[in-house]
Amino acid sequence: MMNVEKILAKLVSFPILGGESNMTILNWIKEYLESYKVEVNLVPNKNENKASLHCRIGPPKEGGVILSGHMDVVPVEGQKWTSNPFTLTDKGDGKLYGRGSADMKGFLACCLATLPEMVNADLKKPIYFAFSYDEEVGCLAAPDLTKALNNFYEETPKFAIIGEPSMMEPIIGQKAIYIMDTYVNGSAGHSSRIKQEVSAIHEAMRLILWLENKMNSLIEEGRVDKRFNPPHSSIHIGVINGGIAPNVIADKVHFSWDLRTIPRDDIFSIISEFEQYCEEREDQLRRIYPDFRIKNIENHPVVPHLDTSENDEILSLIKKISGNSSWDTVSFAAEAGHFANQGFNTAICGPGDIAQAHRGDEFISKDQLNRGVGMIQNLIKEFS
Repeated sequence: MMNVEKILAKLVSFPILGGESNMTILNWIKEYLESYKVEVNLVPNKNENKASLHCRIGPPKEGGVILSGHMDVVPVEGQKWTSNPFTLTDKGDGKLYGRGSADMKGFLACCLATLPEMVNADLKKPIYFAFSYDEEVGCLAAPDLTKALNNFYEETPKFAIIGEPSMMEPIIGQKAIYIMDTYVNGSAGHSSRIKQEVSAIHEAMRLILWLENKMNSLIEEGRVDKRFNPPHSSIHIGVINGGIAPNVIADKVHFSWDLRTIPRDDIFSIISEFEQYCEEREDQLRRIYPDFRIKNIENHPVVPHLDTSENDEILSLIKKISGNSSWDTVSFAAEAGHFANQGFNTAICGPGDIAQAHRGDEFISKDQLNRGVGMIQNLIKEFS
């Protein structure tokens, strides 16, 4: 029988990045589950070169809990690593180093390490595993996986615990997230003709100011949620490119921006308002330059928010099995909102620190890994 560290070492050895085929790690997990006589169900993508999996351990009864995580990781290129990122490394400091050790193969390892106890326990309610692909590039598999969990079983799971690294603290709120690329096509010319041409840079700046003003107006209207830090929706421009010289009117500009909304703000309405403003600018500027246009391309699909109440049963359950009485919220993307949208009472709770995710020498402490195992062991006792 493999312990949690050996399982984590195996999972880390699969260098499956978001966007890539995950069939190697998927098949290893599938074979591991099937070795314990667990029936595994796959949810493939259209090209059938990727798949999520889900399974049930225990009886087909109402009131079960889903334990969910993703199998993909982010790249290591350009980062400083002092060990092979795809070989789990114990340096004797109580930490285990490797890509995905914290985010979030550590939680997957905790699930798989406790599987022998699950199958041998007299569970009165079922425990489900739901492992996805392409979480790191937009939570792309989550919609199909969560729908499959709702439709496949004769019973309906009640709870979902998403094992993102939270230092074993329950997370009951998550902002919605969206990323867009905006392209502005103006007319080139000598800078002295700025009033006769349409500068893509000048127009891009107007669009950016509209976005900043939108963020500020939401704050001024008192649209805040003090559970979050910052307690308001945010709009941020992270990349901008355009122009070739100070005396040349720029004909092309591209900028990338992200939108993170608190649950009370409608992310789709903000996107729609921005696109309407773009259309208004197009109508006005085409009087000067008929080929002026603004093109918005989705870079990252909307990841829905999580808005679980502190009075919901899932929080009471996690507090009981984790031994952690506090709770918090986050502003990073996770699949929790997709699970909540399918009607599962959802929260985030998992071993490891999000501060270690996506960086060189990523690690999870042995203590956190063991606490993750302990939480699932307590869940098994709670359901037995």
